[in-house]
Amino acid sequence: MGSIRKSVIAGSWYPGEPSVLRGDIARYIQNVPGRELKGDIVGLIAPHAGYVYSGQVAAYAYKLIQRKKYDAVILIGPSHRVAFRGVSIYSKGAYETPLGVIPVHEKLVNEIKNLSKMVVDFPAAHLQEHSLEIQLPFLQVVLEDFSFIPMVMGEQNAETCRELADVIGQVAKDRHVLIAASSDLSHFHDYKKAMQLDGRILQHIQDDDVEGLLDNLADDKVEACGGGPIVVMMLASHKLGARHMLLLKYANSGDVTGDKSSVVGYASAVCYR
Repeated sequence: MGSIRKSVIAGSWYPGEPSVLRGDIARYIQNVPGRELKGDIVGLIAPHAGYVYSGQVAAYAYKLIQRKKYDAVILIGPSHRVAFRGVSIYSKGAYETPLGVIPVHEKLVNEIKNLSKMVVDFPAAHLQEHSLEIQLPFLQVVLEDFSFIPMVMGEQNAETCRELADVIGQVAKDRHVLIAASSDLSHFHDYKKAMQLDGRILQHIQDDDVEGLLDNLADDKVEACGGGPIVVMMLASHKLGARHMLLLKYANSGDVTGDKSSVVGYASAVCYR
């Protein structure tokens, strides 16, 4: 086994004590109204703020994949701390959270790297990045045992998104995979402005309008720090036959804290066939 990437946000962004962490996630999931979705979920969108802010929103997506079995989870997030070209993939070893170790699916990683020179080994992109790690305890609770492919996008332009989606479509063609996109929405606007900005991106998600979303991300009419991961998830899911987007929940930090002067937006959604 290669290196184990230790948690860097346990005890701050989410509880560091396993029983407390598991209990919090179970409570978030229990708070989600029951609904039946007739279809096979291929992709999801979940936010990546601290659990007290966005955990309840994330639970709406994760509840729908509870106890499902996937050959692998492809987890895609933005790079918040390190600038680099292309996409960084964590090639060997595992990630660790207080709930245990999640192994990297090294066979799929190698297939992805062989298909694209854009996907590189750049471990520094993963060392302090929270956008992937924040999703893992939820996945550990709802899926239990799974392996995954951790990818951090250094560039989120349309060319990068399309190439990565093509590669994922090829390696996932004969497998049952889940593609999880990690993204928050608008940052640090007042509540009314955030609702306007986020409303546009939510409409693109509801309409399964990936081209409109790409255009609006390029001209800054919408904001999403993980806009690229969302686009990749939608494009790759289309290639795998998933053409239905379901927006599950929207909220922003003002709904949690009561401070509506400067908020961050969060949404959860699934893509299914």
